[in-house]
Amino acid sequence: MRHVTVIGGGIIGLAVAWKLTGRGYRVTVLEKESHWAAHQTGHNSNVVHAGLYYRPGSLKARLSVAGNRSIVAFARDHGVPVDVCGKLVVATSEAELPALGVLAERAEANGVPATMLDAAQAREYEPEVSCVRALRVHSTAVIDFPAVCHALVSLLHDAGADLRLNTPALGIRTGARGGVEVATPQHVVRADVLVNCAGLQSDRVARLAGLTPSARIVPFRGEYYELRPERRHLVRGLIYPVPDPALPFLGVHLTRMLDGSVHAGPNAVPALRREGYRWRDVSLGDLAEVVTFPGTWRLARRYAVPVGLAEVTRSLSKRLFAASLARLVPAVTPDDIVRHGSGVRAQALLPDGRLADDFLIEQVRDQVHVLNAPSPAATSALEIAAHVADRVEAFA
Repeated sequence: MRHVTVIGGGIIGLAVAWKLTGRGYRVTVLEKESHWAAHQTGHNSNVVHAGLYYRPGSLKARLSVAGNRSIVAFARDHGVPVDVCGKLVVATSEAELPALGVLAERAEANGVPATMLDAAQAREYEPEVSCVRALRVHSTAVIDFPAVCHALVSLLHDAGADLRLNTPALGIRTGARGGVEVATPQHVVRADVLVNCAGLQSDRVARLAGLTPSARIVPFRGEYYELRPERRHLVRGLIYPVPDPALPFLGVHLTRMLDGSVHAGPNAVPALRREGYRWRDVSLGDLAEVVTFPGTWRLARRYAVPVGLAEVTRSLSKRLFAASLARLVPAVTPDDIVRHGSGVRAQALLPDGRLADDFLIEQVRDQVHVLNAPSPAATSALEIAAHVADRVEAFA
């Protein structure tokens, strides 16, 4: 029986491990933290995306549309809370209508069920929304992604997988008889194949394994507010703005969660360390990696002003954050929102300053490295896992 070591215990790593056990592989999962889903999976918006934003034919488009179906089915099969509630993408001015029309075309091209609504029809779904038109995306859902991970861990235990928390990869090399050896604080783990699903640390793990990755991970922090309980009635479901097509972020939006709370956000500001969830979380080593990478300065010339400055200013100003929400729901005021944590997105940046706009998976013999898997990666987790498992099987 061939043995695979998976580095990373977020939803992608656990899903890859589960798919591989289902294909007859012996699997070891190494997670450096003390619990599963510790970073991106455990700090995201818990939205199951439909797949309308992504370039037709891209991995993101294909895997998110299929992933929307498979993750919802998995949740229902394994008792994980999920609600296929749909969402509205709203144009708040005539100037946004062309971009909304492009989204409708992408939805059709990608096979995403969606309906264009006028303002009155949109208010039937969201009485407090302000828009001139809206796109109703029917298959968007909310889910408990950490609970998905717990279900996967249970399935992996039942399948006999070797699951190791508190086990960082310290060194990686090709074994004397082939395969891959991973040094950890406790043991050297030997396997036939290595799969890197390390998220925020994925490029570092790739370099540790001797690969020169085509992109560098640059962390962006997304900060959330939530509506006070007495103001939750302002939002019935999910309300999104029309996104800027030049950016990988969807813009500040409103999301009713499974417990009835309403989250607002996230914005997108540079994180000052790979796993920096607050402005005071700073790593000089992480910052040095970012500022010495040529792509960073090319990105900065393109977006630092006005986009980056606006995001940082909104991060520091509750009033401006609330004003962004009030574009969608005018009744929202600064007094209606309170801080509610943050997440960090592992965004792959190319040397020419472009943000990688698709999932990025690279491989060498006996190694597969998932180097760019931000949103909608959680939505697409089971499909990404099948795609990676296919690559692993090709090594045989």
